[in-house]
Amino acid sequence: MKMTIFIRGNLNALLIGLILASSQLSCTTASRRIPSTATGGGWGIKNHFSSNQSSLLLLKNGPVVDLRGGAKQGGKSRTGSLNKSTSSKKRERSATGKIKVGAAEKENKSAISDTFSKYKKILPLTRIHITLVAIATLVGLVLGEELTQAMLALDPTRIIYGLELWRPLSAAAFLGPPSIGWLMSCYYLFEYGSTLERAYGTAQHFVFLLTQILSLTVLSILTGQPFFAPSLITSMLHVLSRSMPHQKVKWLIFTVPYWSLPYGLMATDVLQAQSAMAALPHILGILSGHVYYFHKFVWPKLGHIDWLVPPEFIRKRLDPEAREESEAKQSISKALKNRKRAKGRKLGSK
Repeated sequence: MKMTIFIRGNLNALLIGLILASSQLSCTTASRRIPSTATGGGWGIKNHFSSNQSSLLLLKNGPVVDLRGGAKQGGKSRTGSLNKSTSSKKRERSATGKIKVGAAEKENKSAISDTFSKYKKILPLTRIHITLVAIATLVGLVLGEELTQAMLALDPTRIIYGLELWRPLSAAAFLGPPSIGWLMSCYYLFEYGSTLERAYGTAQHFVFLLTQILSLTVLSILTGQPFFAPSLITSMLHVLSRSMPHQKVKWLIFTVPYWSLPYGLMATDVLQAQSAMAALPHILGILSGHVYYFHKFVWPKLGHIDWLVPPEFIRKRLDPEAREESEAKQSISKALKNRKRAKGRKLGSK
């Protein structure tokens, strides 16, 4: 029984050795020749044992030649690396597809968040004005032209007797239906409004807007203008241009002095409308803006009172710098009062 097990084990080992040796010999270089049976060089028991020994060495140390015919480099087969690279490319493609979908969502979210962050960075009164323009435009699109005129336009009878006090605000915010002119007016509103608010402060800009809305309401009622948002933009530009009239600025392709910009804007609208009546809103804006500029900057220099100063509670509410300045002044005045109340000794007194 033991002999049969031993013989079967040897036969199995011999068969494994023959298979491995034949595979090794099929992949060897041309310098090694297979011994032919004609010369009596058949495989004997010795050759079987040597091939078996070499196969055991191959199994122990790893084969030098890959069974598929590719030489190993650094312990990794060429075919295995190719398969791995193709599978990694497939993984990259699938991962890239997922990233593309996620990236698109992230780009949409980032675009929305960037828009909101830029909207929040706009100065407060200019941001409120732009928001009112957007609301008035949306209402105009929903209601139509006739209902918009009935709901948003200036009407002194309804303002006085119907107490429809929103009409001056809606007349100051409505720029008409969306168009190229509407986009340009929104850009001018943002540019000149934010510049004016940044230059003189939010509280002073509030006084400017209040006086302009009141004066343009009266002028528009007298001239029969239902809306005066373009006039308000022109008044902003006029006040800015009067503050530095001789500064050179770019307008379209020309370099012009700053004081001429309101008139250039008026000439552009007249040429686009092919009517001289298109100049009327700009004339009203220049008049109301000049009234503000004269009483704010020229009148006090003549020795008169500046009556366009914002009240203290508005300055504290709208201008944080003014609030800190007033708190610093109050602390200094309190310190001076306490110092005056303190008793001091005269020199030489006991």
